[in-house]
Amino acid sequence: MITIGVLTISDGGAAGTRQDTSGETIRAMVTQMPHAVINAGAIIPDERDLIEGTLREWSDERHLNLVLTTGGTGLAPRDVTPEATRAVIDREAPGIAEAMRAVSLQHTPFGMLSRGVAGTRGHTLIINLPGSPRAVRECLECILPVLPHAINLLTEGPREH
Repeated sequence: MITIGVLTISDGGAAGTRQDTSGETIRAMVTQMPHAVINAGAIIPDERDLIEGTLREWSDERHLNLVLTTGGTGLAPRDVTPEATRAVIDREAPGIAEAMRAVSLQHTPFGMLSRGVAGTRGHTLIINLPGSPRAVRECLECILPVLPHAINLLTEGPREH
């Protein structure tokens, strides 16, 4: 079973003035993965301490296999998701973030403004997705096929080739 957390980072979403369409898109798409179960979900404001605390809790205490964040990856002053993620991960997985930016650039030049990162904390894979539902869909379509293998490597280790 792949246990998943979906973390929406949005001041408006946390205040209840904006609908969480990006989080909804993530939930609809990841449940298509075999043996995937969403075990955690939250909408929090763009506050670095809250983001870091949630990522730590979901990795260290809830032992989720995968945490997908959405929002806070741009250039605005309150976009601190990448910094919060880097503060909690043990190792980066740059190929995932590079692949998402590459696919985004195929659709819009604004894709180069995304600063999302991906990495591991213990046995948890953490990936920052953009905040737009369309960009979430494009990025997830790109990376979903490799996620079960990545999670298997984190939880069970490499196998014979």
